[in-house]
Parts: sequence; C-alpha cells; structure tokens
Amino acid sequence: MTVTTATQAVGVVPPPPRRRITGRRFVTPLVVLGVLALMLLWLSLIELDSIEQRTLNWDYLLKRVGEHLSLTVVASAIVAITAIPLGILLARTRSAVVRGIVLGIANIGQATPAVGVIILLAIVWTTGYTTALVALVVYAFLPVLRNTLIGIEQVDPNVREAARGMGMTGNQVLVRVELPLAVPVILAGLRTALVFAVGVATIATFINAGGLGDMIVNGLKLQRFPVTVVGAVLVASIALLIDWVAGIAEDLLTPKGV
Repeated sequence: MTVTTATQAVGVVPPPPRRRITGRRFVTPLVVLGVLALMLLWLSLIELDSIEQRTLNWDYLLKRVGEHLSLTVVASAIVAITAIPLGILLARTRSAVVRGIVLGIANIGQATPAVGVIILLAIVWTTGYTTALVALVVYAFLPVLRNTLIGIEQVDPNVREAARGMGMTGNQVLVRVELPLAVPVILAGLRTALVFAVGVATIATFINAGGLGDMIVNGLKLQRFPVTVVGAVLVASIALLIDWVAGIAEDLLTPKGV
C-alpha cells in the first residue's frame, strides 16, 4: 500500500472509483430462478397427497421463508454491530492475553457443533425464536470478529504514518484510512457469517423456532420426498442469493485497486 493510496483514502484527492458490477455477477440469480422454475414445474406434474398439499402451498411456504430470513438477517445484523467494534478494539490492544481470551471465547461457537449450541441453549434457557437467534449469533460471531481484526492489522504502517503526518487523530485515521482499506476483508467475514446463519437456521426447528427446517424434518419423518426436496432447494436458494447480494455489496463498497 503506497502513500498515494493513503492520501486518496483520507480525502486529499478524489477516492478511486468503485468496482463495476460485471455481467457474470447475474449468473447466480439466473441459475437460482431457473432451478426454482424447474421445481415448480415438477410439482405441477406430480400428484400430491393431502399431507403434501398442506405443506406445499404458498401460505405455508411464505411463512417458513419469512421465518428463515428473519432469523438469518437479524442474527447477522447483531453480529455486525457487535463483532466489528470488538474487532476494532482488539486491533487497538497490544495485549496478547486479552486477544487470546476474546478469540477463544468467540471460537466456542465454531468449535461446538451448531445443533449442540442450539440444544444446549434450549436446555438451560428456553425454546423458541429468541434462543435460536442467540445461537446463530454465537455461531456466526467469529468470522466477522477475526476478519475485522485481520483487516485493520493488515493496513500498511506507512499508510497510518502518512495519515498522522497530515495531522489526523487516531479516530480520524481509523474512520478515513483503516476502515476503508479493511472493507474487503470485513465484508468477506460478514458474507461468511450470512451463509453460516442460513444453514444453521435450518436446525432451529428442533427448538420450535420455525424456518424451512420444519419442512425438511417433516418431510423426512413422514417420508414425503417432495416436501423434503422443496425445503432443501429453498434453503440452498436463499444461501446462494444472500451470498450473491453480499458479493454485490462487496463490489460496490470496495474501492477499485484496493
């Protein structure tokens, strides 16, 4: 990273243009739409029994998709507003002990199987939406925290010195230099956390928190193949679309050349 980059980041000269969204970025949503269309066509060609009809209808599907998205988006938002500031504070501290303790605690969610985290919280606390939300936050916390820490620390010390030489305070260096340069790494962590949350939200059904996991589990228990397939395809589609949206945001927010 050069001193010129530092001056661009702090606003002395116009910042570099943002990355353009290329046509290949639209491959993912087109593929997802194609798969969903094929799934709807397949459902229209097979005969559903009464149990399958009670599940495979628009009211039920929209409710489960809404519950799944609610768990995913709210948990990811909580992770973002807590893990990013904590990562910045860890980057500021020089104590290896403090870093080790915080990262060790945050790693508990990743080291423990997701279903174990959810069931354990349900046993010691209660079942339902709130417990599933807390479990998702615990599970998705580490990628954002670690990437924020890495993103801040990877900024070239010469860039910081150049900004301080211009008379900037520590907070100004953080906001106008370090964070803009760390954006790609931080967004990569958020992107990972979002995809994690989509997958883990599926097992929230075991503690009565709703979501598309209800469809998958019911389909397996009742041996209804169409129900299981639709639930799995919807979860995979949501994960792909959320990852696609996060990728678009990453392209828009990352300056060209960073």
